[in-house]
Amino acid sequence: MTAYRYVRLGQLDAVKVSGAWQVSDQAIADFRDGVGSGPVAPGESAPWAKRLEDRLVEGDAQGAWGVIESAMASGADVRSVYLDLLSPSMVRLGQRWAAGELDIAVEHQATVIAMRIIGRLGSRCVRRGRSRGDVIIGAPAGEAHGLPTAILGDLMRLHGWDVTDLGANTPASSFLHAMQRVSEVKAVGLSVTHPRHLRDIETCCRAIKDARPDVLVVVGGSGLQDVNAGDLGADARVNSADQLHELLLAH
Repeated sequence: MTAYRYVRLGQLDAVKVSGAWQVSDQAIADFRDGVGSGPVAPGESAPWAKRLEDRLVEGDAQGAWGVIESAMASGADVRSVYLDLLSPSMVRLGQRWAAGELDIAVEHQATVIAMRIIGRLGSRCVRRGRSRGDVIIGAPAGEAHGLPTAILGDLMRLHGWDVTDLGANTPASSFLHAMQRVSEVKAVGLSVTHPRHLRDIETCCRAIKDARPDVLVVVGGSGLQDVNAGDLGADARVNSADQLHELLLAH
């Protein structure tokens, strides 16, 4: 059971075959020598992101949540889990898929597990006190990745904002519909993860500004690369929830 716990927490590398975990001699040697994701020396920080990445690659939802719980028991808060564990793990998985190291099935399964983790963490992303205002976020039509906005939404809630997350592949008309349902929209944020969606996000930004010139339109995401916000019809570009929060406070 001790070895099983090490495997499920990402401390001991293993592969599941026919319902059983198989540990190689090399994995045992690495664990003994403190190589990779194994035990750490006193005073050193555990490689939580690497352990989480390993569990996600294996499709081990229970083990992935076990890593999150262990990290939080060691002092990590929800914000740190998102920024230092979950986001880096998913970025690394995307890079490994792009490099041909992982099949898209592995990346998709990991994304599903990550969304389940976000669902469990969401109830902890509540800030007491009066709301700072309403923000609508989402990804434009054609953009299939909703994970970045899900994480952004929880981080913005920690800052005290009420967030409506429309998720991935949302047409401009649906952003306009959501704006009609929210009484006082402070801003609309759009995210893209690939440059091929630049035209999609531009279409969405310009439609929102045409309908509501008073609403701040903000863009972000790895797909923007060196593109300026103004070229897309947006008011500003941000790279993090903290930047968006500060921008809204100043607006």
